[in-house]
Amino acid sequence: MSADDEDDIILSELSDEDLTAQMHDDLYDGLREEIEEGVNILLERGWTPYDILTKALVAGMKVVGDDFRDGILFVPEVLLAANAMKAGMAILKPLLVETGAPRMGKMVIGTVKGDIHDIGKNLVSMMMEGAGFEVVDLGINNPVEKYLDALKAEEADILGMSALLTTTMPYMKVVIDALVEQGLREDYIVLVGGAPLNEEFGRAIGADAYCRDAAVAVETAKQFIARKHNQLAG
Repeated sequence: MSADDEDDIILSELSDEDLTAQMHDDLYDGLREEIEEGVNILLERGWTPYDILTKALVAGMKVVGDDFRDGILFVPEVLLAANAMKAGMAILKPLLVETGAPRMGKMVIGTVKGDIHDIGKNLVSMMMEGAGFEVVDLGINNPVEKYLDALKAEEADILGMSALLTTTMPYMKVVIDALVEQGLREDYIVLVGGAPLNEEFGRAIGADAYCRDAAVAVETAKQFIARKHNQLAG
């Protein structure tokens, strides 16, 4: 019997509560195959895709995000955890669509025109997906038209823009100004980030918030989405 077989037997013999706790640990350790196995076991036990997403995956990634924010985990470890999360999401996504499960919100994200740096943006994308958001990643070097077209086509809630060069930072204002000119600024939550940015810059260009890292981006997005839902309900 292989070690993998032993792991499978152990996972399948755990109670639901112990299995979800184990999945949190496996996410933290970036164990892709174990996450896939755990998701499939919970599905076989009759768990809804949404409950697996929120209680097993999102809850586990919150620990990863908190420890990343606090300097306990670093980018390589977070990327491993996010990849394990993606493996679980690949199983759940089609099922979530079928069941019409509620979504946290939808984000369009991309690095601005003239900038080809994407490590930070990729991390934000993965962490946002890990928190239950739907993410449309436009990649690098995005002109204003690409952002605007994607926001409309995807019916997004959030626009995320990233820049690593001081020379490309001002392009974020170009995009925000275009939203204002078209009367669309109030339709979207605009979050910006990147190494040379700060809160003052975010305010100056008219963004809703500057996010210093991926963990902050997730928490900020959750707060703004909750506020938006409350306004709609009111």
